[in-house]
Amino acid sequence: MVLLRNIVFAIVFYGLSVPIVLTAPVSALFGRRAVMRHATAWTLFHRWAVRHLLGIRVRVEGERPAGPAFYAAKHQAMWETLELQAMLDAPAMVLKRELADIPAWGWAARRYGAIVVDRDAAAAALRGMMRDAEAAKAEGRSILIFPEGTRVQPGETPPLKPGFAGLYRLLDMPTVAVATDIGRLWPRKGLKRPGTATLRFAPAIPPGLPRRQAEAAIHAGMNALEEQDGRGDAPL
Repeated sequence: MVLLRNIVFAIVFYGLSVPIVLTAPVSALFGRRAVMRHATAWTLFHRWAVRHLLGIRVRVEGERPAGPAFYAAKHQAMWETLELQAMLDAPAMVLKRELADIPAWGWAARRYGAIVVDRDAAAAALRGMMRDAEAAKAEGRSILIFPEGTRVQPGETPPLKPGFAGLYRLLDMPTVAVATDIGRLWPRKGLKRPGTATLRFAPAIPPGLPRRQAEAAIHAGMNALEEQDGRGDAPL
């Protein structure tokens, strides 16, 4: 049954995602709002496919600020990158330059308002990232970053990359850590399993904290589920 779910999900979601993604540059021709709506439609389709085809439910814990905020999320699977896009009302997402350099799609991502980060960035590139972030804030959008820098396995708690501290200091926004345990059900390799994943929003920390204090609070909030094995993974 699990294998069948994975096959059907792959056929339906990835099959329909190809034309959705390929037509994103067309939406981008009509401006930022158009490509944001395009992206949200895709992520809502992903939400439907995950729930009804894979049998993965989502438990949301914690409360979010009423207005725009800076979100720092755990990254264990493709799932949270799409789910948070819909849940946070199309935030400006910090994106690796390798993705932003993909022909056509990368241009659409920039039109969406992605904040491009270069891992080997010179000072000028970092200033460009900061300008993008300030522009997103000026538009009244939330900003989303995966500050560990890469996808990690459940139980892994690497330190935050330096870009988080720079954006935290610059943005002067309430900052929210987001934890998830989706990696238990959505492994890097192997079959995705039905069950219940948790997405937990930690209490927001205020702007202006010392760097070490802010990083410690966000790191702890992002990893709040890492030692809670066996949460809600009964098959559906």
